[in-house]
Amino acid sequence: MVTTTKEQILEINPNAEVHIFGQESQPETFAICKADLYLKSLDGRDADNIKFGSTLSNWQLGTRCYDYQAANPPYGKEWKTEQSAVEAEAERGHAGRFGAGLPRISDGQLLFLQHMLSRMKPAKEGGGRVAIVMNGSPLFTGDAGSGESEIRRWILQNDWLEAIIALPEQMFYNTGISTYIWILSNRKEKRRKSKVQLIDASGFWIQMRKSLGNKRREISADQTKQVLGLYTASQPGEQSRIFDSTEFGYRKITIERPLRLNFQVSAERLARLESTLQGVLKLKPAEAGTPNRSVSTLQGGSPRGSLKAGHQTQAAILKALRTVPDALCKDRAKFIPLLDAALKKADLKLGAPVRKAILSALAERDETAEICRDDAGQPEPDPELRDTENVPLSQDINDYFDQEVKPHVPDAWINPSIRDHQDGEIGKVGYEINFNRYFYQYQPPRALGEIGAEIKTLEGEIMAMLRDVAG
Repeated sequence: MVTTTKEQILEINPNAEVHIFGQESQPETFAICKADLYLKSLDGRDADNIKFGSTLSNWQLGTRCYDYQAANPPYGKEWKTEQSAVEAEAERGHAGRFGAGLPRISDGQLLFLQHMLSRMKPAKEGGGRVAIVMNGSPLFTGDAGSGESEIRRWILQNDWLEAIIALPEQMFYNTGISTYIWILSNRKEKRRKSKVQLIDASGFWIQMRKSLGNKRREISADQTKQVLGLYTASQPGEQSRIFDSTEFGYRKITIERPLRLNFQVSAERLARLESTLQGVLKLKPAEAGTPNRSVSTLQGGSPRGSLKAGHQTQAAILKALRTVPDALCKDRAKFIPLLDAALKKADLKLGAPVRKAILSALAERDETAEICRDDAGQPEPDPELRDTENVPLSQDINDYFDQEVKPHVPDAWINPSIRDHQDGEIGKVGYEINFNRYFYQYQPPRALGEIGAEIKTLEGEIMAMLRDVAG
């Protein structure tokens, strides 16, 4: 990769002075690269600039910054063996290489990208450019607030991403998956400022005469020029789309709906409560013929010993509840006084965990019930009905809520406590680049008659094959 890049630069400008630097963790690849450069360079300086070791945990080229960088990091390779070194450097924030965030442990591609961006020559010194080949995962993996999303956010908010080019499948000998070239720079042209270009070059390929593993396709010289033309023109078209960098961002808001419960002291719910109390009170089944034992304190009960522990306490609670009317109650505010009266009459003083377990076991969700409210009179959210919405950064979250959510669930509201860790506003900011969404072309389904005719043809072929087998 580095020697080819050098050759391309010298083709464009024969008078350019090009020096190569690189690092490789695979021994064979390192040795081949080193030997190749010793053969090609007169003074061996390029070869001396190639180091052996892990880029992520043992970078050996210091703080030098570069005009141009190119890389093809491993796809979907975990970085667990380098986790301690990477996390230690991430704790340094942007003083280190991984200050934007850490991707999931199973895929380190975005760590390599962060490393390269940290080694770009500063803009005041002429700036630098980066080209990196990755699979589709770094485009969209990770929800708002995740390491992957935060890294994309950092890149786009710094306006470093120039273009992403989707390559054809089956381009690499060790994998047939789709791959993408990311082009980044801190010296964007004026026309590219705050813009990102997406290029769909997945159809630019020719079939190879002989496969090399999974590599069955290649891009011809003419097709390469076409793709380069799309990039340099930076104009919208069938294979090229231009977007504001903020269009890839969204704010993930949490939508709450009120908790509605009915309550009933029925045999079924009492049986459920009995099972629940065994866990809350940490009861063990009594041994046959052995009386239940009492203890001086009871988790969830009164520390002053006003409650008897163990199975006796469980029995006392169940006995008290059986005095509560068994009619279905659809208002928690009305049911709690009935519960308190029964417990007080039985001289039971319960701690918060036991009381919560009783209410939970005797309750069931009911859309027709009254809203459960807290001590301040505010509706309590139902965790099972909690949902999220991704609102484009260009749209106000309240306007979006009024238009897209409120008409369908009038009693819903936005949770104001979940906020972004950077700007402090409601909702977490996320960034993703869904390539397929921007280049999707609707393909209408085939006519039923055409499908039926194909099925009949296939049936005829199958029957002919069966007759041949049967003789």
